Amino acid sequence: MGGGDADAVRRVERARCEFNSSSMEPQAIPQQFNFNSLVFQPHTTTQLMTQEATLFARRVYVGGLPPSANEQTIGVFFNQVIAVIGGNTAGPGDAVCSVCMNHEQRFALVEFRLAEEASNAMALDGILFEGVPVKVRRPTDYNLSLAAGLGPSQPSRKLNLAAVGLTAGSDGGGLEDPDRIFVGGLPYFYSEAQVRKLLESFGPLRGFDLVKDRETGNSKGYAFCVYLNTNVTDIACAVLNGTKMEDKTLTVRRANQSASQPRPEQLSILLKAQRQVQMQKLANPVGAAPTKVVCLVQVVSADELKDDEAYEDIKDDMRQEACRYGNLVKVVIPRPDPSGHPVTGVGKVFLEYADVYSATRAKIALHGRKFDGKPVVASYYPELKFANLDFDG
Repeated sequence: MGGGDADAVRRVERARCEFNSSSMEPQAIPQQFNFNSLVFQPHTTTQLMTQEATLFARRVYVGGLPPSANEQTIGVFFNQVIAVIGGNTAGPGDAVCSVCMNHEQRFALVEFRLAEEASNAMALDGILFEGVPVKVRRPTDYNLSLAAGLGPSQPSRKLNLAAVGLTAGSDGGGLEDPDRIFVGGLPYFYSEAQVRKLLESFGPLRGFDLVKDRETGNSKGYAFCVYLNTNVTDIACAVLNGTKMEDKTLTVRRANQSASQPRPEQLSILLKAQRQVQMQKLANPVGAAPTKVVCLVQVVSADELKDDEAYEDIKDDMRQEACRYGNLVKVVIPRPDPSGHPVTGVGKVFLEYADVYSATRAKIALHGRKFDGKPVVASYYPELKFANLDFDG
């Protein structure tokens, strides 16, 4: 091997352990385990430069590693798992070229031979490593448009994920989608139907996966989803993030990015939504889960609703005001029964919207507004309970 090529090899090995300043974890120089470090194969300088240029697409980030993990155990584990699921597309031999690990922060960058093998590794998100579920993500320097010419950017649909205890075709950890949302901090006893209902309040889902323990079948307290209309992705993240659910607090963000590092094109909408969320928290310290129905109290009295003409005027006024905040479905104002029979909800105004975002805007805008000298109390109302109320809309 010529002196120039040897220098190039050393430069490449050093570069592989350098982290981009925008990495998703605090920076530290990691130790490196290189499976090819004992015997260097002859490479030309051009080949080494080509490998370095494709490095961003051939690496995956592995986070949440147990304290006992090291470079060698990580490399051996991913070599075995990739082979078992059929993701070893470059032929015989180890799929993993090298591992750079940050022991203090317990994450690693795992380099594969091919971009296609790295894409197959993305299907392993949530896999148990030494008894701990680990996160498998793209590194922050991953560029989807540049990677498109290097091989598939999605895991192969032919992978045998069931062989390693993962669900084949899951919409959760396996799919690499820029609009995929991570939902953490879920109460463990929440069912799939309950979590899905919460998420679908922003719109229909294209994919959903509540991650469960493969032995017990119990929820692990986190899920992934992708909305059919990706325009609501950032809104759902901003509104749901920090919401109290029972004794837990939700962490909701795009799965492929740091919560503190929003992409520039998302920053404006995130800041706007987050300001609304802060106002919502002031208006509702209890932090009930948002719904598409807003209930207003101290707006009308039972006496005002007895006269038909006055009732219709009030309802029209409420409809005009409520429409300012989004896609209003209907206004419901229960009236007292002339015979004196008790009617649920008399004295309250219910505003049903087509989406949670509109309901949130209305709740924030109307809460505390003075009406006949009294501050209006606006709160979310359970959708199922609203649908079962015994009155006409």
